[in-house]
Amino acid sequence: MSERAWRDEEFVRYTLWFVYACVIYSLIGFSWGALMGGIHEFRHFVDERMFGKLIVRAHTHINLLGWVEMAIFAAVYYIVPRLAGRGIYSVKLVKWHFWIHNIGLLGMVVFFTTAGYLGGTVSVEQGPAEAEAVVRPWLRLVGVFGSLVLLANCIWAYNIFKTCAGWLDRLRQSS
Repeated sequence: MSERAWRDEEFVRYTLWFVYACVIYSLIGFSWGALMGGIHEFRHFVDERMFGKLIVRAHTHINLLGWVEMAIFAAVYYIVPRLAGRGIYSVKLVKWHFWIHNIGLLGMVVFFTTAGYLGGTVSVEQGPAEAEAVVRPWLRLVGVFGSLVLLANCIWAYNIFKTCAGWLDRLRQSS
């Protein structure tokens, strides 16, 4: 494979943006975890208040969908074109993947956190039904933004599949 086949400047830039996003999300996630563990009031809120665990879910999603997935995406975008012996199928899809995934993830985190905070706060003075009523619309938004993450992951899978398509035939022809 020629160096030029995968060295599209936009493709390289977006692959590196996945790396940068990975680093940023890891720092946010690690710091968030340290704060939850180190600040008694915060730990008590997420452990003991009704819906406080939703804040833990926000933290988990920052780590999994932000840190871990972004690192995997960057690595796969780097490796697969080299293994397939050609450039990525669509740089445009890489861009769409990046932006849709980040918007979806950030929405999920904001709305998980909002639901957890509001549900935990309301539950102090009101009952479970009232707290549930406060949380429900925020969790619907989590679902909407989670669907964006799923869409972004499907875009990624399609792009990688199309990049790899025909590799076995090319391998047979070259031997």
